Amino acid sequence: MTDTPHSEPLRDEPLRVGGRTFTSRLFLGTGKYPSHEVMRAAHEASGTECVTVAVRRVNLDRREASLLDFVDTRRITLLPNTAGCFTAEDAIRTARLGREAGLSELVKLEVLGDKLTLLPDPIATLEATRALVKEGFTVLAYTCDDPIVAQRLEEAGAAAVMPLGSPIGSGQGINNPRNIRLIKGSVKVPVLVDAGVGTASDVALAFELGIDAVLLNTAVALAKDPVKMAAAMRHAALAGRHAFLAGRIPVTEYGRASSPESGRIATAAS
Repeated sequence: MTDTPHSEPLRDEPLRVGGRTFTSRLFLGTGKYPSHEVMRAAHEASGTECVTVAVRRVNLDRREASLLDFVDTRRITLLPNTAGCFTAEDAIRTARLGREAGLSELVKLEVLGDKLTLLPDPIATLEATRALVKEGFTVLAYTCDDPIVAQRLEEAGAAAVMPLGSPIGSGQGINNPRNIRLIKGSVKVPVLVDAGVGTASDVALAFELGIDAVLLNTAVALAKDPVKMAAAMRHAALAGRHAFLAGRIPVTEYGRASSPESGRIATAAS
């Protein structure tokens, strides 16, 4: 993720997910925006190179105006998702529908377990992951913040695991940063924090934990100024990612003087 081509200190390795390469590590959604035009402007301001689209909520026949007409697919990869599915069978069927409609073999697999909390069903998600991988899908699996579940999804063939920061659309931020860090350390596939982001500081924190990317939607789409918030998320992603790469100082119990207590300060002449 780079800000400008001349920002040498901000150079970073590209993100690779399922055979695709991304310079931006910020993924956005396409729902809840006040208009398709605002959505397109927010995508531009964020610098995203991948947006997720709900297969069940998009007009696939394209005979009428569709949000897909406002996504620049020359530079942005479409990531179909199975939002709104509550069983493995329904999610598998929805993923197939998206691929047959020509969207992509990529799929953000989302199988929810409860209509109130919208928390994922890890057992059904694992079942659907195994089935879709066998059918040639590249599965990015939305899941709970459990490291063991993340390991099982990787073993099932998921190309990436996407633990929630907090419940979908809640704006609570990263509720369990320790588990997110544990997940990153327990799998080899990319880890994308997905769901619950409320503002730019949440994005920065997620990247400071060492994860590979963040996917968000509501925090931008329902902001008072979605385009300005999208730009804020872009800068937060850069700040958090490079803070992680730079390496933070250790946390200590007591204060430490920022100036040396003895000796002299080195100068150019010395």
